[in-house]
Amino acid sequence: METIALHTIIKDSLKRSISYADYRELVSKLVSENSTSGHEKTEALIDYTKLNDRRMKRWDKTLKITEDQEAKISSITTAMTWLVITESWCGDAAHVIPVLNKMASASEVIDLKLVFRDENEALMDQFLTNGGRAIAKVIIIDTHSGEVLHTYGPRPHEASKLVQAYKAAHGALTPEFKEALQVWYNKDKGQAVINDLLKLLDT
Repeated sequence: METIALHTIIKDSLKRSISYADYRELVSKLVSENSTSGHEKTEALIDYTKLNDRRMKRWDKTLKITEDQEAKISSITTAMTWLVITESWCGDAAHVIPVLNKMASASEVIDLKLVFRDENEALMDQFLTNGGRAIAKVIIIDTHSGEVLHTYGPRPHEASKLVQAYKAAHGALTPEFKEALQVWYNKDKGQAVINDLLKLLDT
């Protein structure tokens, strides 16, 4: 019964999903309206949406996939849907999702779809991280069978280790740490996400 319920939740969420191009357009529209996605519309979250719109624009222009990575992506033969749970204000999502789009664009079998967390709570609650609704969360689904093959997120493994170590030492993430994490993403240039996913799909 649980598997049937999950299939139904995923199918319903896919009906509400949008493409990366539509997501980028929607985030830019939210910025122009001084708004944000999600149930909460605080000034802080609106500011994060503006910042993330700029981040994604930059990544869309500058992200690079190596020839070796492109060959590995092209060698994937299983048709799969990457269903990503996100919100426009999420900093990790702004760094991760453009990389997912770049990878999907290099493949003939990967279909990237995005849904908003607060509009898809039933889906989110099936894919919690340590009991929390952490995003961006990638659900990798066999397009033909609907079976969930893998999940990934909310951030690259290396970044997650940094977060966990800081929390263990300090109890909570500080604004200073969050800035340091953004510096890490900028230096990494999407490579950790690409390598994480290629390793995951190779298992």
